[in-house]
Amino acid sequence: MDPLIPGLPDDVARACLTRVPYPGFRAVRSVCKQWREELESPAFHEVRRGGGLNRTLVALAQSEQPSSAASVSPLHKNHHRASSGTMPYRMALFEPDSGTWDDLPTAPDHLPHGLPLFCQVAATGRTLVVLGGWDPSSWAASDEVFIYDFLSGDWRRGAPMPGPRRSFFACASDSHRTVYVAGGHDDEKNALRSAMAYDVERDEWAPLPDMAKERDECKGVFRGGAFLVVGGYSTETQGQFGKCSEAFDAAARRWSPVDEDALATGLCPRTCVAGDEGLYRCTSSHVEFRGDSGESTWLPVAELPEEVRLAPCAVALPGGRLMVVGSACHGGPHSCYILEPADGKRPRPWRRAAVPEEYSGHVQASCCLQI
Repeated sequence: MDPLIPGLPDDVARACLTRVPYPGFRAVRSVCKQWREELESPAFHEVRRGGGLNRTLVALAQSEQPSSAASVSPLHKNHHRASSGTMPYRMALFEPDSGTWDDLPTAPDHLPHGLPLFCQVAATGRTLVVLGGWDPSSWAASDEVFIYDFLSGDWRRGAPMPGPRRSFFACASDSHRTVYVAGGHDDEKNALRSAMAYDVERDEWAPLPDMAKERDECKGVFRGGAFLVVGGYSTETQGQFGKCSEAFDAAARRWSPVDEDALATGLCPRTCVAGDEGLYRCTSSHVEFRGDSGESTWLPVAELPEEVRLAPCAVALPGGRLMVVGSACHGGPHSCYILEPADGKRPRPWRRAAVPEEYSGHVQASCCLQI
């Protein structure tokens, strides 16, 4: 077999290839069959991870410019039509460690009008999955699935979501290969209990047992081997977010008893995210945390900066950090703050990330990847 790089031992050549930044993966794969096989091997990415060469990347389904229409929270049905308008959404990429912003390549053949409105996004390995939402040109609910592969630099279609076309459903991934979906509402605005799982590698959907409760406009997170569905409301209680949550054990394939105190009454579930050691949520003025050690009490850990208190979107980052994107006022540009880990007994500090004007639009969904 020919060497990876002529004149160099393969271990040295491999060390060189592992240092290629992720935007260069597509070019590296196109050089030759050996390089393509190297980048696609699990061992290559283990070496990158072990050497601290992976990069934390946040993907955000974001409007292309700030506006009063885009800044309306999508989690209020009376504003769905007002908040959609005709504003295009695209996938923005942010590296919190370097502070750089970029756009994901567009997919004109698959998404000619931009991302679906109110779509969900999830990360599995080195792929980004976009699910559902509304067609930007017709506002019709979509069952389509689109997958972006960071190795090939290409978009592809996935198998469509089965069952009734649903909107505003819970969605989360196990970060490896499976995306979970539950709840939402159908075309008749009926809240749903049904759930399913999507295997990205096999491009296959499988049904899951129904939840105990109907949950429309709920939030999904994955934590400790369980798919947690937080908040939402039923057809009978429209307009009031529920406090409770329930969790699907992926190994046992069953739902756990309902947790009645996952949220404060009326608190939007959109800001509930899973961190390294527990759950975060944003109130109107603070970030609160509940650990995995069994305690049920939510404790305030930091005051929420005023610049992100309207329509906040939270993303948990590695190392116990939390990123929050939001606005200070209706129609204003969106800012970005990162809550750093605790340093002794001092309050956890916020770090303000610089946001170029073209990336200051409303964020409707987000997820974090390690590339």
